[in-house]
Amino acid sequence: MAVKPALEAALALVELVNDWAVELNDPRAVEKLARKRGTNVDHFTELRAQDLKACDRLLSKSTLIWRTVGAVEGGTMGVLSLVPVAGLVVAIPADVLVVQVMSVSIASRVAYSYGYDPRDPAEQTFIQRLVNRSFMAQAAKTKPLRDAARAAEAIKDRVNWSAKLRQDHQLIQALEKLLSQLGPAGARVPVQNVAKAIPFVGILIGAGANSAILGNVAADAKRYCQTRFLCDKYGLPLPAALLGDDEELDDGPSADRERP
Repeated sequence: MAVKPALEAALALVELVNDWAVELNDPRAVEKLARKRGTNVDHFTELRAQDLKACDRLLSKSTLIWRTVGAVEGGTMGVLSLVPVAGLVVAIPADVLVVQVMSVSIASRVAYSYGYDPRDPAEQTFIQRLVNRSFMAQAAKTKPLRDAARAAEAIKDRVNWSAKLRQDHQLIQALEKLLSQLGPAGARVPVQNVAKAIPFVGILIGAGANSAILGNVAADAKRYCQTRFLCDKYGLPLPAALLGDDEELDDGPSADRERP
């Protein structure tokens, strides 16, 4: 009985992300936005002839929007992972797919906004690095989600506490302690109250992780494109950090302002 709702929820999210991906990967949307912001361009590559600030304006508030999308998606998947039997099996692969698609789409939109084609080999290499990094970040949240799902299954329909329940599930033990601190001093926390709190843990894990992942993808992509933009504009070599596999992108020319 739990399989069908879980699959429907996952499919609905994938469809939503596909719509976002189409929008983010359309260079015409960037060209239209540039003209709306007062920058006359016929093709997105002409943005490289503009000032850096003109390109930056095309992404104003974008990171906040993408982080919000990540939080909503992650929170939904966090709840989905707690569905008995099918939830975790469906949620984790679907979540990985959604975040990977969004990571590529965000990096592509940032590249277009600075006049670069994300289909170019150099851009593809960097985008793949971002995707790999986001995949590793996703892996870190898998265990907490599994722990939450197991705790939810173990405490379901319980009416009494047991030492084994507390011993086997640290999350349950931690929630009991937290709720006891929030309630009247010395009051006993019903096991049902802890069971009701576990879904919120799934939401927080998924929402927090995915919001941070997509926010980092956007920030890294923007920093990369800003640095490359300045290097191309002033005839400078690309910093080694842009070419390495594991380095951060903080060593290049300042991307916060145009050089004099």
